Amino acid sequence: MESIINFSIGGTYLLLLTFGLFMLLITYLFAKWKKVSSVEGFLIGRREVNWLLGGSSIAASWIWAPALFVSTLFAYQNGLVGLFWFVVPNIIALLVFAILAPTIRKKMPYGYTLPQWIRHKLKDEKVHKMYLFPFFFYQLMSVAVQLYAGGNVLALMLGIPVYQAVTILTIAVLAAIPLVYSLVSGLESSIITDFFQLLIIIVSLVILIPWVIAIVGPATLLAGLGGIANNTLNVFDPKLAFSLGIVTAIGLISGAVSDQQYWQRGFAIKEGHLRKAFIFGALSFGLVPIALGLLGFIGAAPSMSAFLPAGIDASMIGVLIIAKLLPLWGSVLFIIMLLCALSSTIDSGLNAVASLYAIDVMKYSKEEQNLMLKFEKKENLSDKEKLQKFILDARRLSGSRTAMVVLIIAGFLVAMGVIFIPHFGLFQLWWVFNTVAACVVMPTVLSLYWDRLNPKGVFWGLLVAFFIGLPIFVYSNIINNNIMIVLSSLGIITVSTVFCLVMPTKKVQQA
Repeated sequence: MESIINFSIGGTYLLLLTFGLFMLLITYLFAKWKKVSSVEGFLIGRREVNWLLGGSSIAASWIWAPALFVSTLFAYQNGLVGLFWFVVPNIIALLVFAILAPTIRKKMPYGYTLPQWIRHKLKDEKVHKMYLFPFFFYQLMSVAVQLYAGGNVLALMLGIPVYQAVTILTIAVLAAIPLVYSLVSGLESSIITDFFQLLIIIVSLVILIPWVIAIVGPATLLAGLGGIANNTLNVFDPKLAFSLGIVTAIGLISGAVSDQQYWQRGFAIKEGHLRKAFIFGALSFGLVPIALGLLGFIGAAPSMSAFLPAGIDASMIGVLIIAKLLPLWGSVLFIIMLLCALSSTIDSGLNAVASLYAIDVMKYSKEEQNLMLKFEKKENLSDKEKLQKFILDARRLSGSRTAMVVLIIAGFLVAMGVIFIPHFGLFQLWWVFNTVAACVVMPTVLSLYWDRLNPKGVFWGLLVAFFIGLPIFVYSNIINNNIMIVLSSLGIITVSTVFCLVMPTKKVQQA
């Protein structure tokens, strides 16, 4: 494969190493550089995160591979309509948490995860276990997507096969991430690095995007507003809104609601700062896909003649435009920006899976549960209880860190598998895990606002959605039938909702 960025393997390793050391330095300088001894500090930052750091972390962790590459791809393929139906639901997905996060915090002030709330609310172990599948699956796919996208970027840089690039990237991640989370304070270090990564992303875009537009001229940008499909500029065109907008909106909003990363931040941010944090995060995030979408318009302009090398995912069109128009240092800055976004989501995914494992999988006695709650309430512990808490936290922290390493390995295997599936790329991977998330979105919302939610209704709704709705959706994508894709996506939401509504509890259930 021919490299489109004249960058050596040695230079790539140096870039990755420098990036990793810089993130470690930031953590050292700004986080509490000590080995964490309590799970409360490791998983939810002692619930003391302010709105600025929390909002920046929310934005940075939502700026992942789809925001970076699918936004450009939608603009490139479908023009202004595609970008609109990607950006707006993305922003709404985070704004929804400005409502959901304060609600769950009031109902479960000492919570950690959404599945924990489901177990607390419904008191049903079967439903709790069913919820764990999409929540663990989402984090697995989240990490796999970052590694797959990062591998494609490195393949473009070096001119090597994608599977080799994914291997290089994963080795780098395996070396850096466990080190960070073994030495520093878990979610706190993730939030601190997220703040600086968001800053780097925004500064990079402010430099690069106007520079590219200045080179090609506004006329080239305007010429690509219809995308390569030469679509209408009417973002509410019924045909495109039906085939593209509905599925995208359902997938994005469902994805956020089924993503433990944002529930975890909902429990970590100070209660009075939650709304401000999620609104700030949503608006900050929106700047990024809008800016990157402009690269898609430019790539779609007939005068650009932008063609990707064989074997590279079509979502890499933005990288191609940058490499084609800017000098090497401009491409390097763009790559650093991409690394910031990819790594912020990877470390957020690791923290999320750590909380799911420590809270929802590990088993605790009633005495241990009472001890953890007593500590959370800041009640005085006896010397014996302090020793018990120390031993308990050591076990939970060990389990959390092990879960992180397992997630990275599993994500690597999934990313490698996707590379060898014909006609299956970032776009299809993104659809699959967002649709899995759609199975639980309505039961989740109902659990927070409807006291008559019955675990039987949730169980059967999820069962039908998982084993009937999801296969139909996947098949619809394989045969590329837009009508079936939309109807199956709506069907998953509908069936999970209907089962909940037609099987309510007879007696109001108190959370």
